[in-house]
Amino acid sequence: MTTSLVPKQTTTAHAVCRVDDLHPDRGAAALVDGHQVALFLLADTGEVLAVSHRDPFTGANVMARGLVGSRGEAATVASPLHKQTFDLRTGRCLDDPDVSIATWPVSVVEGVVHVLIDQTG
Repeated sequence: MTTSLVPKQTTTAHAVCRVDDLHPDRGAAALVDGHQVALFLLADTGEVLAVSHRDPFTGANVMARGLVGSRGEAATVASPLHKQTFDLRTGRCLDDPDVSIATWPVSVVEGVVHVLIDQTG
């Protein structure tokens, strides 16, 4: 009998900062479990979103310095380098549908921002 080992995937919540440490519609960079993450507190909804800090067009870790805005219903961030715009909820580039950035679920518990990272073990 052959047994295949399938890695077990778990999600770990990492406390990153307090919501009060974030400025509305401004990004903040954090290193979370080896991932460079850009956090955004949306002024209109109070929602905290996490995307990759790395700009896929240049390879530079600059997304936390991007310009927050919206296109239609999508909350967005525009890269500060070449201004490509990304949906903060899905990571999809709105200027090039073949490109996207990673996103991570965020929870806020008792005022503390937690980023949920999938881990294979």
